[in-house]
Amino acid sequence: MAMWLSKHLKSVFLSLENLMTKEYSSLAERARKHYQKMKGWILDGIPETREQVLMIQALGITPRHVIVLSAPDTVLIERNLGKRVDPHNGEIYHTTFDWPPEFEIQNRLIVPEGISEKETAQRLMAYHRSIVRVLPSYPKTLKVISADQPCVDVFYQALTYVQTSHRSNAPFTPRVLLLGPMGSGKRLQAALLAQKYGLVNVSCGQLLKEAVADKSKFGEVIQPFFEKDMAVPDSIIMNLLSSRLTQHDCIQKGWVMYGFPRDLDQAHMLDTLEYKPNRVFFLNVPLDSILERLTLRRIDPVTGERYHLMYKPPPTMEIQARLLENPKDTEERVKLKMDLFYRNSAELEAFYKQAITINGDQDPYTVFEYIETGIINPLPQKVL
Repeated sequence: MAMWLSKHLKSVFLSLENLMTKEYSSLAERARKHYQKMKGWILDGIPETREQVLMIQALGITPRHVIVLSAPDTVLIERNLGKRVDPHNGEIYHTTFDWPPEFEIQNRLIVPEGISEKETAQRLMAYHRSIVRVLPSYPKTLKVISADQPCVDVFYQALTYVQTSHRSNAPFTPRVLLLGPMGSGKRLQAALLAQKYGLVNVSCGQLLKEAVADKSKFGEVIQPFFEKDMAVPDSIIMNLLSSRLTQHDCIQKGWVMYGFPRDLDQAHMLDTLEYKPNRVFFLNVPLDSILERLTLRRIDPVTGERYHLMYKPPPTMEIQARLLENPKDTEERVKLKMDLFYRNSAELEAFYKQAITINGDQDPYTVFEYIETGIINPLPQKVL
């Protein structure tokens, strides 16, 4: 099966035997590495033990498809007894199931060593002891195919499997950027994505606040800007973001970010980072809806509970009487920020050409479903 697949897929065929018997040549080695990189490889009979699995994984070698051919021992012993090998090219034949029609080939076939009934039974016992410790290492890429059927049927089942791509709920390292005006729901969508896919939730504004609260080296630089209610310089934000995005959890799990960039200059600065976003979403919400969402927000100074006069009104008149409005939520401040956003949004949309635009003026879980679809599915290809 391995040789058939290798020929059909034009891949490198590697087995323990041919790896150990091939003569070493630096030129041939470079050629094999290049060919392997371009065409892939098919590994036959390796790994045989759990220890070999761990050693292969430690080298960073991860097969995309693992196939186990399974058949009763009695069938395997019978098959092994009829096995014959062509010494010229290594092709394997069988006296019953796959006998070559050419007399020239028939005459040169030889009986391989170690195929007697006793030797085969001993090898099968060793195989069964080892395989139960090998299979758990490949839970998501493993497929068991019954080998107790015609070889052609086994081959096409194996070929169909290796030509399929494993489905994934997200990119290997999702790096999601959410853009949109204040009140468009970026915070909620980021939280939903982080919860479902295990992403690191990176809020630019929250990072700045945490740096100040922790009194870190970044916080000491940021504190004066907070005290004067001034915008923190882009260079400081970029250093803070770079420090966060290069941490192990962001590299390993991926991240979802919002609150940055706000203009084209910041987008260019973010693009210089090694870990730039691979999915960008614009949440479009009209001004009227933004005003409705933000200007009706209130907070209870006694309990700290947040309310919305339309979507989440206070339960009693007593609570409603003491509610306060955040100065940032006044209609004048919201319109000012919206105007600033609209002035920069066109340039951001032009910069992120493959971004996905979503109507954010609907139920938040419907918005989340659209975002999720954009993450799971590959980016659409433009037809030239």
